[in-house]
Amino acid sequence: MAPRTNVVLIVVDDMGYSDIGCYGSEIPTPNLDRLAAGGVRMSQFYNTARCSPSRASLLTGLHPHQTGIGILTEDQRPHGYAGTLNDRCLTMAEVLGAAGYATSMSGKWHLCGQMFEPHDAWPTRRGFEQFFGTIAGGGSYYYPKTLTRGETSVQEETSAPDFYYTDAITDNAVGFIEAHQKDPSRPFFLYTAYTAPHWPLHAPEEDVAAMEGLFDAGWDELRRERARRLVDLGVLDPAWGLSDRDPDVAAWDQTPDHEWQTRRMEVYAAQIRRMDAGVGRILDALESTGQLDDTLVLFLSDNGGCAEGFQPAYTDELPHLPEFLPGATRDGRRVFRGNVPEVMPGGEDTYASYGTGWANLSNTPFREYKHWVHEGGIATPFIAHWPAGGLEAGAVRHVPHQLPDVMATVLEATGVTYPEEFPGRDPQPLEGVSMVATWHGEPAPADRMLFWEHEGNAAVRRGRWKLVRKFGEPWELYDLSTDRTELHDRAEANPDVVAELVDAYEGWADRCGVIARESILVAGR
Repeated sequence: MAPRTNVVLIVVDDMGYSDIGCYGSEIPTPNLDRLAAGGVRMSQFYNTARCSPSRASLLTGLHPHQTGIGILTEDQRPHGYAGTLNDRCLTMAEVLGAAGYATSMSGKWHLCGQMFEPHDAWPTRRGFEQFFGTIAGGGSYYYPKTLTRGETSVQEETSAPDFYYTDAITDNAVGFIEAHQKDPSRPFFLYTAYTAPHWPLHAPEEDVAAMEGLFDAGWDELRRERARRLVDLGVLDPAWGLSDRDPDVAAWDQTPDHEWQTRRMEVYAAQIRRMDAGVGRILDALESTGQLDDTLVLFLSDNGGCAEGFQPAYTDELPHLPEFLPGATRDGRRVFRGNVPEVMPGGEDTYASYGTGWANLSNTPFREYKHWVHEGGIATPFIAHWPAGGLEAGAVRHVPHQLPDVMATVLEATGVTYPEEFPGRDPQPLEGVSMVATWHGEPAPADRMLFWEHEGNAAVRRGRWKLVRKFGEPWELYDLSTDRTELHDRAEANPDVVAELVDAYEGWADRCGVIARESILVAGR
């Protein structure tokens, strides 16, 4: 009898489309490149623009609004979303666990509003037999809040002088793989959710030093170079133009403080480098335990590159300290939050982000960022590696897919059936379709529609047409077969297409429980 397929799902946080080598980056990512060389890359895979909604959709095979997490983990009821996984969605761990899989998670959860006391929406109560990580979202890499093992706080583990959250996530993922070999009678599912390279810009100095000089050419030249490499790699069509530099960003040669600016990107790249090394350790563990060939390894990012920033202040001066923000370093030093040239990022006493100019580079060749559903906010690198699955090594597939498709794909790969009934629950049917046929080179299903909504930003795609809007602004229409960088709005010339897609979007939004952004904002005043 052939071994049952194991599943390793690796998600990174706030990383742009072109930030790894096999998607055009100058950042060295040899382990992800190895994964791509032995597997399949998707050129048109989509997340849903923000961390919590993306993770909810990824793990359940539903659209995020159906899971109770339409924005983040704040409870906005009665006018908004619950902000916590509801009982009508089943996680991948619950479905695979019920079919006999061993289930483990290492990393960021961010799917429950209750972050400090065990809750029914914690990972251990949503199918994961073993858990190490943070219940909250982003935070310090040296002193992450809500660090938990099982359902017990292990905040004391951060006191080790060499503690670095990315390494701790990797250590525990590798530990799960190695421990599983003691009882290999069951296949396993391992969900590894890195916070890298989400702000703050924290990285070990040796990794930062390895990136020195890599970004000295500046964002303008580097965007052009990445776009060329994406074409050379067969990921992007050469007919698509590179989007203009963000209008809020100055040309590189007119930007001051180059030393500080490049340091920001060097630290960001160092975070990716450390994560890539972790992926290498996971692959090595699979290989050394003889499980790599029978394991489906998936890698993706939860949203596009992030242009968010902070008002400068020491954290102990803030009127309210968020649950993820440290009031001081582990040895009692003040933490400065913000982006100012006088403070070089990277150390534990800083809390910075890399800014719009570098986020624009991360999302090459697209425009917009995390939060928005233009291509820069939702396009993600996606790698599938599965030697036993007969995939064409190094292939690039161009059929569009989105997050709800991951559950359907995993179920086909593992031979597990999604349950119509589940003890004490009334599960909603899956929304996605499997990608296995796409990976083997089959064409896209005819007239399939993809949908997105986040904070009133909305989009629908059917074939070559994508209808998209920012909240409060008119709909735009793009022909992605010739213009995936969304430079030429075709809405005025194609009113019938606009009307048809608007009608389809509104039907989907009503069916899936999308709450109008206007009602949430009015209720919050």
